[in-house]
Amino acid sequence: MRSSLAARTFAVAAALVSTLLAPAPAGAAAALAPLSGEPAPALVLKDVHGAVHDLAQYRGKVVLINFWATWCEPCRLEMPSMQRLRDKLSGRPFVVLAVNVDEPDARVRRFVNETRFDLPVVLDVNKTVTRAWNVRVMPTSFIVDTGGRLRYRVVGDIDWSTDTILGTISLLLGGG
Repeated sequence: MRSSLAARTFAVAAALVSTLLAPAPAGAAAALAPLSGEPAPALVLKDVHGAVHDLAQYRGKVVLINFWATWCEPCRLEMPSMQRLRDKLSGRPFVVLAVNVDEPDARVRRFVNETRFDLPVVLDVNKTVTRAWNVRVMPTSFIVDTGGRLRYRVVGDIDWSTDTILGTISLLLGGG
């Protein structure tokens, strides 16, 4: 009886953990979810080239922060649309930071080189920032306004290059 109960308890716990840490399903209907505007948690991480990126240094810019991993297919699928969004907003105070979660830097560098991903990729090797931002599913993204406040969250993959998202970010930038 006890071993049966222990086995069921273990199975439920394993299912819960796998659900919380699993990538969001590909094609999930992710959307921009408005947030309260509270100050963004700290984010100070090194990129794949060793340069330090501090979210506080990006004050005055709108920042898209995307938590991802190389093994996460939905993460990889949305990356080109983040680049298209960044290209559409070229010359405007807009930055994308791609936060790789808990992977060896050599693997991430290889991925960036092979895919020619052309956005800043920072490394959260100990998941310190991931935990501070309360990220449990990948991809998860946040839009931080020019004052450093959390304005939107997206859980799951999304096409970042749509006119709706472009319009939302343009409003945060102070107009069209």
